[in-house]
Parts: sequence; structure tokens; C-alpha cells
Amino acid sequence: MAKLNSFSNRIQILFFIVIFLLISPLSRSLAAAKSEDEASECSSELSGPCHNKAKAVRLNYIAIVTILVASMIGVSLPLFSRTVPALGPDKNLFLLVRAFASGVIVSTGFMHVMPDSWNDLTSPCLPEKPWRVYPLTPFITMLAAYGTMMMDSFSTAYFEKKGEQSMLEDENGNGNGNGNGNGNGNGNGCGHHHGQIAKAIGDKDASRLLKDRVVAQAEYGLKVKAMMVFFFSVTTPFGIVLGILLQNVYKENSPTALIVVGVLNAVSAGLLIYMAMVDLLAADFKGPKLQGNMKLQFCCYVAALMGSGLMSLMALWA
Repeated sequence: MAKLNSFSNRIQILFFIVIFLLISPLSRSLAAAKSEDEASECSSELSGPCHNKAKAVRLNYIAIVTILVASMIGVSLPLFSRTVPALGPDKNLFLLVRAFASGVIVSTGFMHVMPDSWNDLTSPCLPEKPWRVYPLTPFITMLAAYGTMMMDSFSTAYFEKKGEQSMLEDENGNGNGNGNGNGNGNGNGCGHHHGQIAKAIGDKDASRLLKDRVVAQAEYGLKVKAMMVFFFSVTTPFGIVLGILLQNVYKENSPTALIVVGVLNAVSAGLLIYMAMVDLLAADFKGPKLQGNMKLQFCCYVAALMGSGLMSLMALWA
């Protein structure tokens, strides 16, 4: 498990380092090419009377409290799944909530993050070439989705290989130990038993079974769970606070800021879309529980569409 986390973290760090190395030289060159007069003129045109910083700060304070409370409630609910049977991952209610949340994530990627990236990368503050002659936002989003799939695939394959090696070592140890005292019957029986299980599972469900097994084995203490809830809950509010502190020195319409924010938003869209469609929706809808219950599957589709619809509606005010 530790090796898997280390391997995944290294791949993710390398992925974002490559993106940063690609962005930095380009953004610096464009920033240098823009004259101060053009930059100030562009900033004055785009800022206009629509941006009320004082009102935005008040709304940010409200967002800090709202997001903090909602995050703490949301991340704490699974911790009570053992004491509250209705919250268990094997219950229908859990699948409905999961489908609704997945729909929200899909809509966030398509309807919120991607348009923001498009607006940034097609801004008149940037040169026409290549920013307005080529659809860079969907291109970067596509690459990010592929990159996420690669990280997910390589990490799963790496862990499965380690798990198979560990299983073979255990079988060999059991076979040799039992063979010394009781002959080869128990050793062969153990190997035959594992072989039948692997055959029954098949390659299609191996990845899903692996993830469920990892989650089931994650028996953390109360202190570790509290730390996980805390850091998950404060991440976004901390980012908002940091943005408030930097708003006086941050120039949102500078070429460097537009490029960096636009590219990172496109990458975020790719991550959200892949994770929601593949790891959440596809994994559930192709799972045995929904495949064997058409009524529940239809309800989950309705829940997913409701989540996407409500989040898409919020794009009117975003």
C-alpha cells in the first residue's frame, strides 16, 4: 500500500512538473512581449464596473464558512457508516448519493472549469496566435484525461503485480509447510482454491476488486481519521483565504496569470471528467449490483442527471 501511494505520488508530481516547465517559458516570453501600455489598457477594459472587489471579499468570507461546514459534514458521513446502517456502502441510498455526487462532478468539469479555462486562454490580453486560432482548452483537457488514465492504470498494474507476487509467496510457503507434515494435499488445495477465485473474478473486475480491498483494509485510528477530515475540509477555504491576501498584488488579466490559470483549469477539467465518468459512474453502473437491478440502475441515472442538471443551472450565476 505504501509503495503504491509512493509510486502514484511520484507520477503525479512528475506530471505537474512537466506542465509547469511547459507553461513557465511560454508565459514569461508572452509577458515580456506585452508592453506596459497594452497591459494596462487591457486590464482597464476587462475589469470595468462589473468587478466589485469589496463585495467579492464579503462573498468570499461567506464561501469560507459554507464550504468548510459542508466539507466537514460530507467527509465525515462515511466514517459513521458502521454505526448508521443506511450510510453503508452496500446500501441503495449510498449508490444514489454517489451517483448524484458524480453527476455534480461531471457538470463541474464541463460547465464550470472548462468555460473558465476557455475565457482565460482566449482573452484579448493574449496574442491571437496561438491562443485564439486553436482550441487549446479542450486539447489540454484531453491530454489531462489521458494523463490521469495513465496514472490510474500504471498504479493499479503496479499494485496488482505486487499483490500477485505476495499471493504466490504465501501459497508457496503454505504448500511447503503443509507438505512437510501432511503431504501435498493441502498445498495443492490452497493453490487450486486461489486459482479458482482468480478465474471467477476475471480481468474485468480485477481493478474494482482491488480498490474495494484497499478501502476495506484502511483501518485508521480516530486520530488519523480526524486529521484526514481536517485537511480535506480546510483545503479549499485555505485557498480562498490565500486569494484574499494576494488580491492586491495579483493581476488577473496579466498574460502570465491568464496562461497559468487557464492551463491549470483545463487540466482540472480533464481530471474531474475522467474520475467522475470512469472511476465513479462507469464503475458503479457496470457493477453487479446495478446490472442485476434495473430499477435501481434507472434511479441512479436519474440521480446522476439531477446532479449534473443542478450544477449546470448554477453556471448561470457562476
